[in-house]
Amino acid sequence: MARVLLLTLMFPPDGVSTAQLLGEMAVDFQEAGHEVSVITTVPHYNRDEQAEAAQPVRRRPLSFVAHSSFHGIPVRHVLIPRKSGRAPVRALQWLWFHLASTVVGLCSRPRPDVIVATSPPLSIGLNAWAVGRFGRIPYIYNVWELYPDVAIHLGYLQNASLIALLRRLERFTYRRAAAVTALTQMMAGEISTRVEPTKVVVVPSFVDIDGIAHVDKRNDFSEAHGLADRFVVSYAGNMGTPQQLGDVLRAAAAVNERPDLHVLLVGGGSERRALQRQAAELQLRNCTILPHQPYSEVPNIYGASDLCLVPLNERLASDALPSKVYRIMAAERPVVAITGEDSALADLVRRSGCGVVVPPGNPGALAATFSSLADDPEARQRHGKAGRAYVMEHRSRTAVSAKNLDVIASVLQ
Repeated sequence: MARVLLLTLMFPPDGVSTAQLLGEMAVDFQEAGHEVSVITTVPHYNRDEQAEAAQPVRRRPLSFVAHSSFHGIPVRHVLIPRKSGRAPVRALQWLWFHLASTVVGLCSRPRPDVIVATSPPLSIGLNAWAVGRFGRIPYIYNVWELYPDVAIHLGYLQNASLIALLRRLERFTYRRAAAVTALTQMMAGEISTRVEPTKVVVVPSFVDIDGIAHVDKRNDFSEAHGLADRFVVSYAGNMGTPQQLGDVLRAAAAVNERPDLHVLLVGGGSERRALQRQAAELQLRNCTILPHQPYSEVPNIYGASDLCLVPLNERLASDALPSKVYRIMAAERPVVAITGEDSALADLVRRSGCGVVVPPGNPGALAATFSSLADDPEARQRHGKAGRAYVMEHRSRTAVSAKNLDVIASVLQ
């Protein structure tokens, strides 16, 4: 058994889904017999008051590190301000986290046997290398989104010199990692062109099947928001430019005359206020936009839903796969993937039979999909059951944790 240091930007009690997945991964490492510790940030993105009450983060005077315990796992939190919407401020926050977490990692006693670092951000691999360098401690680099590709393909990153610098950092991180894991075969293929393929292992995301069990449509959430007696098309997650949720509202406008069909958007993000303005301009009577909800509400949100949306910008076909798709499948709800035909998400939906794929930028096709599936309960049931069967066989927490543990074992041999 080994001492495992998990190095990550997000970890419970932060309210984002990535943090929940990493928390579950850490618990599974511990239950396998490893001695686990975590270096992360204080909760700074979607704050979850319930989670923070259950896992108090205690701050010491004159210290830049706070402490908590997650299922008995010691967690050190670097103090940073709440996430800003301004890119330069976020860059400074990340720089501070990297510097501070490296200091904390170098001072860790006893020293870890292996470091597990999860990207994004891309630069966290540099932290893992710096922390492990003096003790020759190997690190595993988990690529959950492929950077800098995501920023380049979305047009956020256009400066040639900066791109070249990040490409060098990417190659440095991959080459010095003992192993590199990727969520999909497409992502692994891209990474294998930049580092020796023998280092690259496909370890998909997962879902806690028991934690996202089937929930009745009539529940506390649906009753509170007047959704229990409507056909609900939902999206829950970040509301940013890449999600292109404006097309969802335009699709809602196309079915505005159907009193039984309702569109629900839940989450935070840079585009939330713009979406609220757009809904008002379109005079939507069939749309509800809610702020970020505690993670404990996720089963109720999907329970209230009849159809669930998973958008993935077509420019990110091989760069990412939203983990929410597995939670939707576990909840036995049909998926409408708004993505390009050649994306990893589209491949998953077709292979599992969990739903349908609609091309981005086509609100008319999206509205037609809403109506056709609203009128076809047999198809919805078929997609829902196929999705749950798929994740139970291929994407359960137990199965994927075993893959992660195998990677750790191979690195320590």
